Amino acid sequence: MLRLFLSRAAQRQNPLCFLNQRRGVHDRNKKAMELVAKGWSALQEVDRVIDHTELNDPRLIPLLRGAKENFELALEVDNMNTHARYWLGRMHFKYHVPGACKLVGAALLVEAANMGDADAQYELGCHLRIENDYVQSDQQAFYYLEKAVDQLHPGALYLLGAVYLAGDCVKKDVASAMWCFHRASEKGHAGAAIAYGSLLLKGVRVPEVITRFEASRSPLTGGAKKNSKNVREDPVKRAKEQFQIAAEAGSDLGLRWLKRLEDIERSQAKEAT
Repeated sequence: MLRLFLSRAAQRQNPLCFLNQRRGVHDRNKKAMELVAKGWSALQEVDRVIDHTELNDPRLIPLLRGAKENFELALEVDNMNTHARYWLGRMHFKYHVPGACKLVGAALLVEAANMGDADAQYELGCHLRIENDYVQSDQQAFYYLEKAVDQLHPGALYLLGAVYLAGDCVKKDVASAMWCFHRASEKGHAGAAIAYGSLLLKGVRVPEVITRFEASRSPLTGGAKKNSKNVREDPVKRAKEQFQIAAEAGSDLGLRWLKRLEDIERSQAKEAT
């Protein structure tokens, strides 16, 4: 306690010392993020060619080793960098990188998740959903998925929506599933957009929490006001909007749904004439 008091007193007496400390922290954060960016770029190159090579192709080793070293250096520079922890942990799980160890990867993901990294929380939730006889994996997976959902992580929203829709380890709740798919779709998640659009075509009603939010939106918040009654009465139009989101995200299934709806509308127009 006395040491903390003296430290604060010294900072008040010498504000330049405090500014230098802040500048040093900023420089370390910046350097760490530069290293993370280099590692991430190397992994992007691996992902670009990995589908056309063997997983342990020796031509990938330099890229994987470089990515791993950059993430490790980022942690040496800034031990609180959650992005480096997440990507390094993910490498231990997903890639045939020299020295890969799933236990090390799991420890890194747990650390990053507990430090608040949404990507790590989602990744950890996905891994924990695998059957495990020694831990209550479903409850732990749900815990981390909810943490990621609190930060509106699109993948976590989609997965949690699927959990609610299937009633898997939770009580089935279609309204909650619709809300999760809706929020993930807003962030461009193709799978969530297709799931949401499909439910609309099946006649599932849009939850009031969504229509109330949409009806109250204004141009200042990024969207024009909508009549909630019209929103409810036009599920096909809403579904087409969702499939368009999926198509723009590169989903072939979204394109097929759009074509199918266009064919149906075309045949209905011919019958009407």
